[in-house]
Amino acid sequence: MSSRVAPLLVFGWGNPGRGDDALGPLLVERLAGVAQKSSGRLECLTDFQLQVEHALDLVGRERVLFVDAAIGLQTPFEVRRVVPAPVAGFTTHALAPEALLQVYRDLERTEPPPCTLLAIRAQRFELGEAPGEQALADLTLALAWATAWAGLTEEIPA
Repeated sequence: MSSRVAPLLVFGWGNPGRGDDALGPLLVERLAGVAQKSSGRLECLTDFQLQVEHALDLVGRERVLFVDAAIGLQTPFEVRRVVPAPVAGFTTHALAPEALLQVYRDLERTEPPPCTLLAIRAQRFELGEAPGEQALADLTLALAWATAWAGLTEEIPA
C-alpha cells in the first residue's frame, strides 16, 4: 500500500515550553486547523529542532515552508528563500535549514524542492513561560501570510 505525499510541507520547530520559541509549532498547529479541507495538498510537521532525518520529509514535495522564531527582527516576520549550504562542524542535532537542504542534496543526489523560511519575531525564551502578547500578535500576521502561501486563501503572499 503506497500513500501519496502531500505536495506542500510546512515544518515548524521550537520548544513549546520556552516562551516565544513556541511560535513555529503554534503557527503549524493553527495552519493545520485552517487546512483541514485542503484535500491532502498540505502536510504539517513540528519538532523541537531540525535534524538530519528531516531531510527525508522533503522527498516528493513541490514546495516547503520552514517556520521558526527569530531574534532581532524589526518586522513581525521575515520571509526568505532557503538554499542548500554545507555547514562546517554540524552535528546530528539542531541543523539550520540550509544544512538540512544540503543533507537532502547529498542523500537524494538532486536539488531539494523550493524552500522558504518564515521567521517570526521573538523576544522571550524563558523556560515554562507562554509566548508574549507581541509574539502572538506577530504570529497572527505570519499565519495570514502562510495561509496564502499554502493556497488556502485568495490572497497572494508578498
